[in-house]
Amino acid sequence: MNTPSEKISLLSDMIAFAIVDGELHEREYAFLSLIATELGVSKEQFRQLFHEEHRSEIIKSEFERILQFYRLALLMHCDGILHEREQIKIHEIGINMGLNPHAIKRVLKAMERSPTREIDPSFLLEVFQEQHN
Repeated sequence: MNTPSEKISLLSDMIAFAIVDGELHEREYAFLSLIATELGVSKEQFRQLFHEEHRSEIIKSEFERILQFYRLALLMHCDGILHEREQIKIHEIGINMGLNPHAIKRVLKAMERSPTREIDPSFLLEVFQEQHN
């Protein structure tokens, strides 16, 4: 992810996902703010994204799609409440990204079992790489 428009698109996707359950929890906002900082998006740009129409770009790199899926999964868990709409939407997003449905389920199950809701990056990549064998 190199261009500013790709970074804004990624953040827009995450904001749209964060409010799929009808509310934006304080922890979700803090997580989104952290991602915005990591991506080099200014606080003003970040705030403005909440008032703009959602704009999404196709992520070309498989690694970037996996990373984005994982970010969304972390966002889904950060408020401590797992809504059915979030679970349905994350599967839909993963499939639309072209990710393997079996790998999506495995990653989400592993995250549910983890006390921190985080998984090892090598496990994440390994699960998605299995489809190539």
